[in-house]
Amino acid sequence: MGIPRERVLEWLAAYDPDEITIGVVASHSSLQILHGARQEGFKTLGIAVGDNRRRLYSAFPGAQPDEWLMLEDYRELLTQAEWLRQRNVIIIPHGSLVEYLGAENFRNLELPSFGNRDILKWESNRESQRQWLELGGCTMPAVVNDPHDIDGPVIVKYAGAKGGRGYFIARDYRDFRRNVNLEEEFTIQEYVIGCRYYMHFFFDPIASDGYQVRGIGNNTGKKLGRLELLSMDRRDESNVDEFYKLGSLRDLREMNLEPSFVVTGNQPVVIRESLLPKAFELAEGTVAASYELEDEAFGMIGPFCLEAIVTDQLEFKVFEISARIVAGSNPFVGGSPYSDLNEYRMSTGRRIARSIRNSLNKGCLDELIS
Repeated sequence: MGIPRERVLEWLAAYDPDEITIGVVASHSSLQILHGARQEGFKTLGIAVGDNRRRLYSAFPGAQPDEWLMLEDYRELLTQAEWLRQRNVIIIPHGSLVEYLGAENFRNLELPSFGNRDILKWESNRESQRQWLELGGCTMPAVVNDPHDIDGPVIVKYAGAKGGRGYFIARDYRDFRRNVNLEEEFTIQEYVIGCRYYMHFFFDPIASDGYQVRGIGNNTGKKLGRLELLSMDRRDESNVDEFYKLGSLRDLREMNLEPSFVVTGNQPVVIRESLLPKAFELAEGTVAASYELEDEAFGMIGPFCLEAIVTDQLEFKVFEISARIVAGSNPFVGGSPYSDLNEYRMSTGRRIARSIRNSLNKGCLDELIS
């Protein structure tokens, strides 16, 4: 069901705007979120299971939270909402929070959250995600509904934010059956050959300048807010990035080896400038479509990532969206070649805090919170 918006607004009305605290689970992209919040003058709260995480963050004084909430299990967070509200906490969602807590539990967390938490239900279901992206004008890899129909390279992906864990390539039904975990929800996608780029955008619905997104539903041309490209990355994946050195996929399987796609790191990247108009077109359509999927007043808010393959024909195939900050923005704590063109050394974490700060100054925090 999710939290009724009226309740969220009641909680916000009780908050002291001068005492807002940015809260985040200490994982994923929290170092830059905490650092950015401190840069914008906010109090910070780290949430963790186990003392090792707190010890680690002492190694990064610029991102060390002012206060910690230590839990035995992340689902215990559901019982701590009142304590957090008393401290004027706004929680920032990221992949680890959604994965540890569960998408549905997060949607029912009785705590103001940055962005639109309902949009995550479109992200977490691959069929719904495809509906959203195609409505926004994205071309996606073909889906194979029946594994018996696999007659060429496909990639099998599991639901949720798993950092690529468990993904595998199959060339036929035999490959599929050898590797699939039938107890998990999965999608079979055409394996598209090309360069993979993870494009980190930010949508600010309260800004009236810059690259303005226009509505697509009723063709009124209504402006929705400012779209920004903050950074772009590629992924280091173990062990598929090194498997080419050992021969063909057939050779590997003769050695009882299977390529895997577990993300271990991220590399900064820029694309040729002539491709940027298309990237913005896809992101703009995705944002505009989100306001049709939910309602005209509350769609995509804040950071999101379009994950795409660019073919040798310079065509974009968008294979996924993350409707929140992603870990691929971590190489850019000190800014990126794109964000520096707007404001020097602006990270995605700081951009989130800046958006909250601007909304407080304008008296419209409720437009960014769910």
